[in-house]
Amino acid sequence: MFEKITKKPFWINLLVAIGLVIVLAVLFFLSLGIITRHNKVLSVPDVRGKSIAEATATLEDAGFDVDVRDSIYIDTIPPLTVWEQTPERGDVVKVGRTIYLTVNKVIPPMVAMPELEGLTFRSAEMNLKSRRLNVGDTIYRPDFAANTVLEQLLNGKPVKAGTMVAEGSNISLVLSSGTGNVENPVPELVGLTFIEAKAVLSGSNLVLGTMFMDGPVSDTANAYVIKQTPAPRNDFNDRNLIRAGEVIDLVLSATPPVRNEPPPPPVEE
Repeated sequence: MFEKITKKPFWINLLVAIGLVIVLAVLFFLSLGIITRHNKVLSVPDVRGKSIAEATATLEDAGFDVDVRDSIYIDTIPPLTVWEQTPERGDVVKVGRTIYLTVNKVIPPMVAMPELEGLTFRSAEMNLKSRRLNVGDTIYRPDFAANTVLEQLLNGKPVKAGTMVAEGSNISLVLSSGTGNVENPVPELVGLTFIEAKAVLSGSNLVLGTMFMDGPVSDTANAYVIKQTPAPRNDFNDRNLIRAGEVIDLVLSATPPVRNEPPPPPVEE
């Protein structure tokens, strides 16, 4: 057969080759619409908020392929729920197009707890949101620096900066309400141990200020208060007054203070 072809004139073979190319090209372009499903398009359904299984079934039944390409953690939706889809809902695409899904993680990632004490409430709130943490309860306590964070709590307990906590955790903030309007007598702290003095200050909504040491003190908790500022009484022996949220400074010593005993009454003859 090869000999028959080669014996024919060259121009005949050339015409035959051109004819075959034309026929193959026509067949290819006629089948291109079938191969690419030309003019067969669909509107992408909305599968956000559905489980992976439900979203996959919905999309595949509509004629799409599905690929889970990413994950994120959102504490307000159930795990393994579709958070985002690409192409988006309502987009018109060809049948068989792959729809990429972003789903919610099962286990929340851990983040380092930031240092919030001393910040304003607004700054603390922005700091928490930047780490995907939430502001929980806000508790107010008298203190001279109004609307600043005094303490940060997780599940009702203080949490230190740098502690690893789960994303989406609720961090409660103890905020300063400023000083109170009612004046109360300054409590008598001299003679108490430091632990006892702290309890009195907390019960009176007063703030522990600067602590000074009179001599070497090895056990601060059991050291004695030998002086306080402001003092309970002034030079005229009148009671000094103080507002909730104000500060009392203490001087501590390893030995208890020496109290001046009043002179004994005169002996009657």
